[in-house]
Amino acid sequence: MLENSKALRVFVANEIRGECLPDKGRCVAKREGFTLEGEVDKRIDGIVREGMVHGHKTASVDYPLQGQPFPFSEIAALKSEKRQDAYLILQLADRNYTAAQLQAKYGAPYDTNIFQWYSVFTYRLDSAAYASKAVFEVDPVDGAVIKIAISLKAKKSKKD
Repeated sequence: MLENSKALRVFVANEIRGECLPDKGRCVAKREGFTLEGEVDKRIDGIVREGMVHGHKTASVDYPLQGQPFPFSEIAALKSEKRQDAYLILQLADRNYTAAQLQAKYGAPYDTNIFQWYSVFTYRLDSAAYASKAVFEVDPVDGAVIKIAISLKAKKSKKD
C-alpha cells in the first residue's frame, strides 16, 4: 500500500531531488543506470523493510514526513494478517483543513461520533470489488481535521 501511495512516492522523489542540489554532497542521480522511479521504489522498499512492525495480527509501518509538499506530517499503513483489511492513516501537520471544508467537499458524513478529545466524521464507499471508509478526526473546539484514517476491504467474488 505504501509502495503505491502517490503521497509517499512524491515525498521520496523530492528527497532524492534535494540530494542533487549544488550545496549537497551526495547525488544518487549521477550513478550509472539511475532512474528516479527505480530509486523511489528502492527507498520505499527500505522504509517498509526497516519500519515493519508485526503485532496483534497486523503488520504496520509508520513514516514521518519532514517537509512539503503535503499537509500531513506522518503516513502509516496497517494490514491485517488474518483478514482482508488494510488502513492508511495520515496525521495532519497543520490545522488548515476544517470540518466545514470537509463537509463542503464530501457532503454530510455517513456517521458521526464524539469522543473525549475529538469528534469523528465517517464517510463510506461501497463498490462491487471493495468497501472503504474514511474516518476524519476533528478537534471539537476549532473544527480542525487532525487525522484521516482510510480503510479498504476487498470483497470476495462469488467465484471464490
